[in-house]
Amino acid sequence: MVMFETLRDDYKRHGRSLTEPAFVSLAVYRYGRWAIGLRNPLLRWLANKLYAVMKTLILNVTKVWIPPQVVLGKDFHIIHAEGSLSIHPDVVIGDRCGVMHNVTIGTNMGPGAPVIGDDVFIGVNSCVLGPITIGDRVRIGANTAVTTNVPPDSVVIGSPAKIYPSLPIFAARKKVPADE
Repeated sequence: MVMFETLRDDYKRHGRSLTEPAFVSLAVYRYGRWAIGLRNPLLRWLANKLYAVMKTLILNVTKVWIPPQVVLGKDFHIIHAEGSLSIHPDVVIGDRCGVMHNVTIGTNMGPGAPVIGDDVFIGVNSCVLGPITIGDRVRIGANTAVTTNVPPDSVVIGSPAKIYPSLPIFAARKKVPADE
């Protein structure tokens, strides 16, 4: 039942269209995630064969690759599925993460994959690579290559990435004394 609620939320978040590439890609991911979790070996084998067919067909149309081993938090949002999206199987993504098109999240030719916090935005044409941690509420700008840890409430832009330690709105809140 949880999978159907999650699919319903994905459907609403991605424009309430069954033909929206972002929704279709997430639906295939959710099915694959369900299939690899089946306890019955025969049912798991059959479900994974169906997943392989769906994945092959959908991947060639949408160019969105989210393996079922990826851990996605609640309310994951593919903002534009107009280009490619590639996520490594070992990636962990927190709640309410938004990802634009032409994004790669994966390894940097070695072991380990990114762990991404909650409320993170990843801009178009960006790469998040290696065994790094992206903190909560981070904004990664367009065309940014991130290969180092990023603290919470930061903005990251450029290639190589430059980290700006605190979003101005959060910095302003920190400066206000508690007794005022």
